[in-house]
Amino acid sequence: MSFPYSPTQAYPPPQAQQPTPVVMPSGAQRPRLTFIGTGYLGATYAICFAELGYEVLGVDVDEAKIAKLAAGEVPIHEPGLDELLRRNLAAGRLRFSTDYREAADFGDVHFICVGTPQRPDGMSADLSYVETAVTSLVPHLTRKALIVGKSTVPVGTAEWVEQLVGKHAPAELGVEVAWSPEFLQEGFAVEDVLRPNRLVLGLKSAWAHSMLFAAHKGVFELAVNEDREVPVVVTDFATAELVKVAANAFLATKISFINAMAEVCEASGADVSQLARAIGYDDRIGKKFLRAGVGFGGGCLPKDIRSFQARAQELGAGEALRFLHEVDLINQRRRGRVVQLAAELLGRPYGPAGPDLSGMRIAVLGATFKPNTDDVRDSPAIAVARKLARTGAQVGVYDPQGMENAKRDLPEVSYAQSMTDVVRDADLVCVLTAWEEFRYADPNVLGALVNGKRVIDGLNCLDQPLWTAAGWEFRGMGRPNP
Repeated sequence: MSFPYSPTQAYPPPQAQQPTPVVMPSGAQRPRLTFIGTGYLGATYAICFAELGYEVLGVDVDEAKIAKLAAGEVPIHEPGLDELLRRNLAAGRLRFSTDYREAADFGDVHFICVGTPQRPDGMSADLSYVETAVTSLVPHLTRKALIVGKSTVPVGTAEWVEQLVGKHAPAELGVEVAWSPEFLQEGFAVEDVLRPNRLVLGLKSAWAHSMLFAAHKGVFELAVNEDREVPVVVTDFATAELVKVAANAFLATKISFINAMAEVCEASGADVSQLARAIGYDDRIGKKFLRAGVGFGGGCLPKDIRSFQARAQELGAGEALRFLHEVDLINQRRRGRVVQLAAELLGRPYGPAGPDLSGMRIAVLGATFKPNTDDVRDSPAIAVARKLARTGAQVGVYDPQGMENAKRDLPEVSYAQSMTDVVRDADLVCVLTAWEEFRYADPNVLGALVNGKRVIDGLNCLDQPLWTAAGWEFRGMGRPNP
């Protein structure tokens, strides 16, 4: 690194290692922050940093989304975010706009929070939204500023963004680039922003370090007040970019590992839940992400492991990540396993083209890829419901938060307004998202509504003895039949 700061530290660091205070280009006491892109990532960060006391402007080209946010409506479901939005709009610390010129005039630090979806023609990440955000913003800059990437990107993107800035920003301004990946867990995102388990700062200069320190001072002050430390890793661009995709690749691998063990357990008569519990006591392995089920989904893990593979191939290191292809295959295979179990429970043969479940009513509990969100992107629940519908079954879906998004993604099934409505007269119930409403449902109450007491626990989240005692035929993932 080109500046004399410890590359890894916890805040508060020794006084000698703290960045030199810096004068804000805008003249404000604290850096004014913009968040370019107000989807799940950008909206959450913008609202939470306003809560930390910063002046914040959220920017997006989607006029309807901006209008909603400005009116105090969060366009996503994230616990606790609605209240914070309304409070900070009322306090005047938070505004939203579609105007990049306004963003350039306002901000000292501009966070790029746009999506990087998988390209439709391959596994690589689509960086067009990143490019548009940068090239729409920097020509309007009239003073020095820091452009900070938060989007999950292939390694090498920060250098490319730096080149874009150099091409489109007036050279005399000295605009700089940094990269600070996000680590949000949907359903826990407010906590993850306000109380992060680490900060990763990829940068090249002492000025960028000081600006990022100032931009996160509210996070550090909250930690000091609560007697916590915030681990801070100051590093280069490439390492900062790799941290997020490497973390997601590891989590995806761990989930697919236990699902591969579920396949072995199903073949051998073992119980994957007890297996996971036993190996999880080893501190080197840990208990988290060892619940076998229908696999991972969402807007991050699936597309990130594919993009990671594609970028490694471009760098000539494709062999190193070949295992991620199998991780992806295991994940997809678990979705088909539910259809196999459905055929088994309903007494229908499973041929090369799959089973014919015509005339069967199947209730699917869950549409989102995990509980406490309305996100249905690459949701295993949606994928399974679609597969079941293609067998000829009449499929009904209910989810506490994801119904509207699910209807757009999966219009070929019916939707119910409650759990009791969807299970009424069903021949089979499939639990595919681990909402508490489903986990703690009374099997006796539901048993009085269904046509046949058959249940598939796609997340191994139900109390199996309780359900079997209530007379249900029960199938879990990687667990022996009762």
